[in-house]
Amino acid sequence: MFQKARLKLTAWYLLIIMSISVLFSVTIYKGSTHEIERFARVRHFRLEHGEFFPPSVALSQSDQAVVQEAEDRLKTILLLINLGILTVSGGIGYFLAGKTLKPIREMVDEQNRFITDASHEFGTPITSLKSEIEVYMRSKSHTVKEADALLASNLEEVNNLQVLSDNLLELATNKKTNGDYPFELLSLSAVVQEAVKRVGPLAKRKHVTITNTVHDASLTAERQSITELFVILLDNGIKYSPQNSKVSISSKKKDLTVSIFVKDEGIGISSEDLPYIFDRFYRADKSRTKTDVSGYGLGLAIAKQIIDRHSGSISVESEINKGTTFSIHLPTKQPHKII
Repeated sequence: MFQKARLKLTAWYLLIIMSISVLFSVTIYKGSTHEIERFARVRHFRLEHGEFFPPSVALSQSDQAVVQEAEDRLKTILLLINLGILTVSGGIGYFLAGKTLKPIREMVDEQNRFITDASHEFGTPITSLKSEIEVYMRSKSHTVKEADALLASNLEEVNNLQVLSDNLLELATNKKTNGDYPFELLSLSAVVQEAVKRVGPLAKRKHVTITNTVHDASLTAERQSITELFVILLDNGIKYSPQNSKVSISSKKKDLTVSIFVKDEGIGISSEDLPYIFDRFYRADKSRTKTDVSGYGLGLAIAKQIIDRHSGSISVESEINKGTTFSIHLPTKQPHKII
């Protein structure tokens, strides 16, 4: 599809360029032949009369031959120039067409990957729901206990679907480049405390201790998304940490940048997986089965988009079975944002 579009776009480029080139060549040819004929008449008159006075006299046969030869030569030169322009502009046009279509192709490819991945992820809980209901319906006798168990399992899958749809909506919202987000001056420690509070129940269930040593600093940010950022990173650290371990969050301010560090003592991330952890639906090998860790591999993708929207950056250091540290660097001021 894109190859055909590239060839069509190249053809349009060539049509425009050659139309201009041919029009320019015709103009040059007419102007040049007029000047050649005029020069020949003046030269003929001066040779015969010995004085300069542009006449409107007829050219001799020999002069006409010279003029015709000059015009033919000019025509050949212009033709060769146009052929050269056609060849060069064809290559350049093909290259520029590829450059023009590249962002569109990447966007379409990304959209197709997104649809494929989302369909697969939605299919898992839906298939589970359908299978459980079918098994229940095949049974000849139904007890209240079995019905309760089925409903509890179905409710869990419905919750998973809701989480997935909410995450997809969050991704789409954060993807907007012209969204009117309410940036405001915030207290970093207050935002982090709110995030710690939200992940507290999960940490309690896993017996994971959260250590918060974030120093207060003023930060221009969008409250809801920046809080969600720390919730995602803390939640990620807790999920991949063993029981009775520790997740710490700390900060350091330098000039107009504040750095936040979220460190866990979990299973770690292999060097092969590190380049891809911010991709949508990507989950490292140890967690792909979802038997021990819930989620759809969207959290870190959302976190990356939030950081990008705040003109920040994120880096990761990890070692298998020794833990992972996420380092977030955010500007304290966002002068170009709406406050």
